Amino acid sequence: MPSHKQALFRLALGVALLATADLTPSVASEPSNMTSASSPAAAAAPRAAIRPRVFREHGNERVDDYYWLRDDTRKDPDVLAYLTAENAYTQAVLAPTEPLQARLYQELVGRLKQDDDTVPFRKNGFWYYRRFEAGQEYDRLYRRAGSMAAPEEQLLDLNELARGHDYFALGDWEVTPDGRFLAWTEDTVSRRQYTVHVRDLTTGKRERDEIANCSGAVVWANDNRTLFYIEKDPVTLLGFRVRRHLLGSDPATDPVVWEEKDSSFYTAIGKSKSGRFVRIVSESTVSTEVRLLDADRPTEPFRLFLPRERDHEYSVEDLGDQFVVRTNWQAKNFRLMLVPAVATTDRATWRDLLPHRDDIFIDDFEAFPGYVAIAERSNGLRRLRIKPLDGSPERYIETDEPDATAWLDINAEQATTKLRYGYTSLRTPVSTFELDLATGERQLLKQKPVLGGFDAARYASERIFLPARDGAQVPVSLLYRKGFAADGKAPLLLEAYGSYGYSSDPYFDSDVFSLVDRGFVYAIAHVRGGQEMGRDWYESGKLLRKKNTFFDFIDVTEGLVARRYAAADRVFAMGGSAGGLLMGAIATMRPELYRGVIAGVPFVDVITTMLDESIPLTSNELDEWGDPRVKAHYDYMLSYSPYDQVKAQKYPNLLVTTGLWDSQVQYYEPAKWVAKLRARKTDANWLLLKTNMDAGHGGKSGRFERSKDTALAYAFMLELAGIHE
Repeated sequence: MPSHKQALFRLALGVALLATADLTPSVASEPSNMTSASSPAAAAAPRAAIRPRVFREHGNERVDDYYWLRDDTRKDPDVLAYLTAENAYTQAVLAPTEPLQARLYQELVGRLKQDDDTVPFRKNGFWYYRRFEAGQEYDRLYRRAGSMAAPEEQLLDLNELARGHDYFALGDWEVTPDGRFLAWTEDTVSRRQYTVHVRDLTTGKRERDEIANCSGAVVWANDNRTLFYIEKDPVTLLGFRVRRHLLGSDPATDPVVWEEKDSSFYTAIGKSKSGRFVRIVSESTVSTEVRLLDADRPTEPFRLFLPRERDHEYSVEDLGDQFVVRTNWQAKNFRLMLVPAVATTDRATWRDLLPHRDDIFIDDFEAFPGYVAIAERSNGLRRLRIKPLDGSPERYIETDEPDATAWLDINAEQATTKLRYGYTSLRTPVSTFELDLATGERQLLKQKPVLGGFDAARYASERIFLPARDGAQVPVSLLYRKGFAADGKAPLLLEAYGSYGYSSDPYFDSDVFSLVDRGFVYAIAHVRGGQEMGRDWYESGKLLRKKNTFFDFIDVTEGLVARRYAAADRVFAMGGSAGGLLMGAIATMRPELYRGVIAGVPFVDVITTMLDESIPLTSNELDEWGDPRVKAHYDYMLSYSPYDQVKAQKYPNLLVTTGLWDSQVQYYEPAKWVAKLRARKTDANWLLLKTNMDAGHGGKSGRFERSKDTALAYAFMLELAGIHE
């Protein structure tokens, strides 16, 4: 969904609230390289103390001068002092851009319709939707019984729940099938450790059932009294135990119904669209195992659908007396199969519904009586296919633009002939459609409003392919103002992610028009490590082929400059999380290509993190990055790890962001990287670290607070590009 993509690149740039303390051993002066009239005077750049720690692996010795910046308690005064001093330095360097930041902020929030509803969806006789109101950071959850003409009932006010907290995030919310009880999960720290709450919707009162340290998901059984949730390991933050809770009982006595013993597997829970099954999914990078429970019999044991085996991933949805299964069994790009409910573990009974094709990657599906809706990828673009189950001809849902993307939206009920789907492009706001499969009629339910004088007709988008050094053709999505001339003068912002098989589709983002309207070309490089071009595209950008991700980005950069989409000295790059690793790699490998690089919550200390299974999520990542306990993997990872590769050379202007409470990429990775860069780099370019002291991986909570983060990042680029208005 678009929100996920946007969250990846919403940078944690929050203002520190702690008092600045003196640092030892010194504070050095790092002059700015800016030459404009608005350039700040040289500011005092913090220098972190050097406290060497030696690591020895495979006969190799690594010295980490800044390992001391790791503080799992997040209370060490020396660590907090350093982060605070870096925040103060960043603020001082960027102080001349504050008027520009203010203008940008007003532009960004000015495009938001402040009083806006989501498209309602129907489930168990109620219509559910959410609403933002003017001036509010968070939204409210509502429902109406029977039809949208019925009286409105407020279920949750996230503004009220967030009151008194520096951070707030709603994880999941689920209503019992009879509509009486609401369960929801919330995180007020930003560590993705959620607390479960329950409210009786007939009285409006909270129940005493409160369960801490959980994953975000909750599932009700059909008895309307039994709730399933996932307990997290307090150290690794992995969800590993599924427990069953009966309303009114003591959570301390909740029985464990499943425990994942293998720390390389994530655990998830959900409910089938039909409402018949509660589902437990154990999933690693390369394997899946599903368990099902009759939702009418919550105290019975879960039934294994198919045992896990390495390199077999699958997902299931029930449909009458059979299951529809998406599987890569003997099908690298996945296929859909029909499986009798009575013999799920016997693959001799499985038969093809949609066979494997080398040129089609099956991304997602939803099963309905009479048909299956499929999201698939062809030539890098996602499209939707309708597959009838009666053998009649299949069809594709039309798209209005050649470079658009579509996805299956919220389809909460199975017994329907109406399919909800989403549609967007770089210049078309996110749109929700409903297709009546019985009549073929398509209805636009809503297009997300964009205010501030936005007019899509003023912009153009295109999709091109550029060659990588090994001959691979890398898709690139581009957005610019109509009338743009490829004359080699424009500034360029290039983004990418390139890991975990996550595809960076060309979703609309109203924020980027603040750059495009100032002459920028905006581009997304669909590099290897993603899954845009199929499974091989992903597998050729992981493990011992990870450098293809970095090479693709560099080669796309050079290709765009060669084709005069950008000025050679005005190229900017941005990526977050694993995309932050990409930023660290390209800043090291080819620093001269980039005027500025923004690395959001970057994974940069690859070896140290992947050797430490006490760090949250490390054990889940071995099949993505490699196992550094194996020398071949260690040597390869060491050769690109940004922290280990810091050297005495010039680097681009860098803005690095993190969140003190980040559960995915620990704050000390970017903090150590910046400290080491500051000690060794040979240029006078900006090196800025911004730590949000109250947030984690996704940055600040609240829609307006996030716009402040974006305004700061954009001001960083615009100032460097010589654009001050």
